[in-house]
Amino acid sequence: MTKYFGTDGVRGVANQDLTPELVLRIGRAAALYLTEKHGPGPLVIGRDPRLSGQMLEGALIAGVTSVGVDVYLLGVVPTPAVALLAKRFEGCGGIMISASHNPLEDNGVKVFGGDGYKLDEDEERTIEELMERDDYPRPIAGGVGSVFGKQDAVRLYLEDLKENVPLDLTGLHIALDCANGATSGYAAQLFRDLGAEVTSYYDQPNGVNINHFCGSTFPEKIRELTKESGADLGFAFDGDGDRVLAVDEQGNLVNGDHILAIVGLHLLEEDRLPARKVIATAYSNGGLRQVFLDNGGDVGYAPAGDRFVLDVMLKEGCILGGEQSGHILFLENSTTGDGMLTALKLLETRKLRQTTLAELSATMTEFPQVLENVTVENKDWKSNNRVCAAIAEGERQLAPQGRLFVRASGTEPVIRVMAEHPNEELLAQVVDAVVRVIAEEQKGSYAG
Repeated sequence: MTKYFGTDGVRGVANQDLTPELVLRIGRAAALYLTEKHGPGPLVIGRDPRLSGQMLEGALIAGVTSVGVDVYLLGVVPTPAVALLAKRFEGCGGIMISASHNPLEDNGVKVFGGDGYKLDEDEERTIEELMERDDYPRPIAGGVGSVFGKQDAVRLYLEDLKENVPLDLTGLHIALDCANGATSGYAAQLFRDLGAEVTSYYDQPNGVNINHFCGSTFPEKIRELTKESGADLGFAFDGDGDRVLAVDEQGNLVNGDHILAIVGLHLLEEDRLPARKVIATAYSNGGLRQVFLDNGGDVGYAPAGDRFVLDVMLKEGCILGGEQSGHILFLENSTTGDGMLTALKLLETRKLRQTTLAELSATMTEFPQVLENVTVENKDWKSNNRVCAAIAEGERQLAPQGRLFVRASGTEPVIRVMAEHPNEELLAQVVDAVVRVIAEEQKGSYAG
């Protein structure tokens, strides 16, 4: 188990949990490890627009340059731009300063290797060991690293997207919710460059409004905005731009499960889906696997977290996978989740199938599903007999048609309880019983 790294990097309340001192140590250790693993080269740094990002960026620069490694500074960019440009600039790796969809007070550090992939647990553990030691040399004089501004390099990222998915979107009106986040300066430009009419919202980040009642964590916003603007389709990104949710022509929300079904079934029919399967997580709706089984394919499962989805995809030779949240991996095009790439892939499939997004989405029938988050002081529920007994009873009641999944968040002080069953009344009763026991036993809170 790692000490600082969670399911998506190091994350916490900025200047309280995630302090500049800690980030400086991460920078030193990560730079040392990455240069040993991927060879000498600059370390690419990007951030989302939250206010604390500038503070942590300074600490990270100090840490990286203190071990003699140069920094290529991108400024405010989407996370996938960091992954791509770490490869494009032949760097030793990249670091994104972001807490993704989390609220303003949080921030985080995501580390990528020179190959553009997020680090695995063993690599993160090695960095933590280096952080604890901190006994490696400190170069002086000309040995200290330099900082080079590369803010214009995001143009390479946008050009890469257009080359990967060449589309003519002339005649299409698209609404965007940029979450006042990292896609704010780029998403509208991308779709306009491809010929679309764009109405863009929440694209004026001021450092303190990121994810504030907008973006992919508030999906009703993009549904309302798509209708109000008269747009054909809508897309809502999260704070760092690595995930997206869509709104179809009928105003229905298209989540990550539907995206996997739409693109995956098209690839399956074209015989372009290796192993004839996509990779999802336990949070994905059971209807996703059912529609693949009905069409001669299948769905494999990974633990929650895009890094774990990636691990399973690489092991099983799959090219498409993701999470219900809209964090989708297209390994033929990118090494990490990319909201703008995902939106383009949806539009490409819609055009190739010569139908509407609403019709494509309707091919998957969702099973009733409930997800509740219980805020807790102690996330260790597995050692609590009463909690385990409540979960076992819930599983018994939902079997054989349904399922119950309980997991502690890797980035927030919450325990997530997700369940599925065709009977919505039974489903609600089971979830309510389990979350109340968790709240009582783990000193948590649940509004009901």
